[in-house]
Amino acid sequence: MPPPEARLSIAAWRSRRSVSSFHLNRGGASLPILLPFYEKIMNPAFAVFSPNTVLNKNAVRALVATQVAIVVVLWVFSPFVLLPKPGEVMNAFVDLWDQGLGAELITSFYLNIQAVAVSTVVTLLLAYATVMPFFRPIVALIGKLRFLSLVGLTFFFTLMARSGHELKLSLLVFSVSVFFVTGMADVINGIPKEMFDLARTLRMGEWRVVWEVVVLNQIDKVFDVLRQNAAMGWMMLTMVEGIVRSEGGVGTVLLDQNHHFRLAAVFAIQLSILLLGLFQDYSIGLFKNLLCPYAALTLERN
Repeated sequence: MPPPEARLSIAAWRSRRSVSSFHLNRGGASLPILLPFYEKIMNPAFAVFSPNTVLNKNAVRALVATQVAIVVVLWVFSPFVLLPKPGEVMNAFVDLWDQGLGAELITSFYLNIQAVAVSTVVTLLLAYATVMPFFRPIVALIGKLRFLSLVGLTFFFTLMARSGHELKLSLLVFSVSVFFVTGMADVINGIPKEMFDLARTLRMGEWRVVWEVVVLNQIDKVFDVLRQNAAMGWMMLTMVEGIVRSEGGVGTVLLDQNHHFRLAAVFAIQLSILLLGLFQDYSIGLFKNLLCPYAALTLERN
């Protein structure tokens, strides 16, 4: 019996031979189907349904554009009466923009950036502190707080805050940090033992091991966890800005439009928040690629 490598080679040769010898019978004549035609026409069509297929950037753009077009067509011809049409949403967006939606979006975006920055600093300090056994139960307890609702806790944050802005910021930082610290703690706990042993073999002290293995070697994963949890701020934004309306924000506009059941305006605001969130997510990914270009070298899909 031939070895596995030989059996794989034989199977591949038979597969190529079966494709090249495929014929289309028309009127008794045998017309060969050329391999270049198969590769150019058939392969791209079926590649998107093949497992572990890596598409080039142009194919990905075409795939995304096709799927977006399908969603838009389904939206336009949707049978749901209460679902506003794209034209209605666009008109509502223009009206809201004339009423100051742009300024409200800037206010909310600035608040969310502040919350993400503060929660990143707090989370990294807590996560890196888990290298010391004293802080591990504390960080584990903070991570468990993600199951709590802000209803009732808002009162205690109100007592600690000195202004409406601080109250909104503290609520957002809490909402993001309890999830962020859980992800970062899992990243640190998942570092292989071999990496610590290698650093100690190189005669590094324990604090040098922390800097090299825990901090520098995992910096690319920090961006990944940040991208996953930064969106939590946008999800909590409406509730937080609904509690404190003094500074405005897109959350207050969204609540007002939803209160009056103006669905077209609600969809317009939601799409605006989605676009801002996508911009934020893309920016974090761009910073990761600039600061950690090595992170994608070992990946099959990047």
